[in-house]
Amino acid sequence: MAAHRKSAHRKPKQRPFTGPAARTAATLALAGAATATSATGAGAAPAEPAPTAAQVRAKVDRLYHDAEVATEKYNGAKEKEAAATKAVDALADEAARRTDRLNTARHTLGSMATAQYRTGTLDPALQLALSSDPDSYLERAAHLDRAGDRQASLLSNIRRQLSGIARVKARADQETEALAARRAELDKHRTAIRTKLADARTLLATLTAAERAAYERAADAAHGGGPAASADGSTARPDRAVTGAHADRSAPRASVAAPNSRAARAVSFAHGAIGKPYVWGATGPNAFDCSGLTQAAWKAAGVSLPRTTYTQINAGQRVSRSELAPGDLVFFYSGVSHVGLYIGGGQMIHAPRPGAPVRIAPISQMPFAGATRVA
Repeated sequence: MAAHRKSAHRKPKQRPFTGPAARTAATLALAGAATATSATGAGAAPAEPAPTAAQVRAKVDRLYHDAEVATEKYNGAKEKEAAATKAVDALADEAARRTDRLNTARHTLGSMATAQYRTGTLDPALQLALSSDPDSYLERAAHLDRAGDRQASLLSNIRRQLSGIARVKARADQETEALAARRAELDKHRTAIRTKLADARTLLATLTAAERAAYERAADAAHGGGPAASADGSTARPDRAVTGAHADRSAPRASVAAPNSRAARAVSFAHGAIGKPYVWGATGPNAFDCSGLTQAAWKAAGVSLPRTTYTQINAGQRVSRSELAPGDLVFFYSGVSHVGLYIGGGQMIHAPRPGAPVRIAPISQMPFAGATRVA
């Protein structure tokens, strides 16, 4: 009886599934694993939402600003590259001139050596012993002494010229290394500009046609592409041309006069550039970037300005915002990366950005950084 109870409580032996039963079990196991995975993944971070149109527009604005910063660095690097190229060329010309003089000296020395070889030279005592005319000998001896002095002078001159050429070549090597560094810097800034502008175009392409149009309208308004709205919502008229002997006669006049004829000529040139495209690195006559426009405007007035915003700001006398007069250079952003030409009435003419031509704009649309009076 005990044996019967023991056998009644014994667990049945487990047998592995075979055939259809095995396939069913495998299917159930996979389904369970998939369910467990889904449950585990439910707690993972959701995909980041696509940026809104406003976020895209803000990022595009930053990219355009960064591209302008890179443009001014490019302009500065290009100016330095041009100076380094000029220095290398000048040293190459100097080395060529020195080499020509050295070759001339060597030719003269060679001719003297050849002549002595052909005529031969006798010991002066022997020539005196053989000479029937001591006076004639003394004359010839004096000539030989002078010839020896000349030969020694030529040799000394050649040594000096060789040393000079070596110094010039060493300087040329240094300038060539500097030129290579300038060109590498130029390429870096060029690449940065192109990358940022390409990124801006890519972002703009994610907007709908209506959103892109709205962005362009807002950007135009911010950079003076249309009438600016005043605080009460009314439309403010853009500033007119300044008065003066060289002001734009075809434009309506304002009450603000240019302080002198040169400033008037610079402002007149800027008015003539309105509508021309912005092209980074351009200084006219058919396209400009911001500092290229101000440089060209003052060049038309007979004044030479440096190439970049951060050098132009030091090209004259600093003036406060309240002291601005037509012809002054007005600068924006903390890094002094943008410049315009003030024309009076709180307005300037500037080259805003790619896609936005030269235009009149209020100086209040960008963070003011300072102003300079050129003349």
